[in-house]
Amino acid sequence: MTPTVERRSGAAGDLHALEVTAADAGSIWWLDASAPALVLGSTQPQTTVDLGRAAARGVEVVRRRSGGGAVYVASDALTWIDVVIGPDDPRWCDDVNRSFDWLGAAWVDALDALGLCGGRAHAGAMVRSPWSSLVCFGGLGPGEVTFDGRKLVGIAQRRTRDAARFQCAALHRWDPTEVTDLLAIDAVDRDRASTELRRVAVGLEELGAAALAGEAMVGALAAAIAR
Repeated sequence: MTPTVERRSGAAGDLHALEVTAADAGSIWWLDASAPALVLGSTQPQTTVDLGRAAARGVEVVRRRSGGGAVYVASDALTWIDVVIGPDDPRWCDDVNRSFDWLGAAWVDALDALGLCGGRAHAGAMVRSPWSSLVCFGGLGPGEVTFDGRKLVGIAQRRTRDAARFQCAALHRWDPTEVTDLLAIDAVDRDRASTELRRVAVGLEELGAAALAGEAMVGALAAAIAR
């Protein structure tokens, strides 16, 4: 069955706060943040962020209900796609780590169909780095897609009894300073984090595939999920 695609726009905090019900199962939400935001994982303290720096840059600080590190969200920085399935879906898996496998495979298929070949979906446990507790793209989780070992697609999950909401972000560009400049860390750590994080992720622009962002990617992922 081909999933229903809905495009929604709004503040990043409002989009993350959307409630998912059983009626949303089988849908894809293509989400556009109306203003830049730094989105914290569900367990990250507010003290992770230098709120003065964020305010000076016009970046809203919000929180999502899924786990992981901080993500810089802006319409020109990434394509944000949420995928919702219900517990009666054959792809539903009670093992939370394994529950990402099918979606990672769908992402690889979608990118292949668009001509961006060579992606790999990570299988297995979370791979951590010195910065992964702070920055989402500093680590590598189940189902997330890499090119030559660098993460392009990040995935987080929030599930209830009625549905699982997989939140996906495909980078248009990877500039770690968009996150590190907003963290409450000293200048030495900020420079080190920026340098080390630059090596662990990659954007569509660097891969020569900037044209795949947005509508083309959403359509290809929907088709891959339908298959």
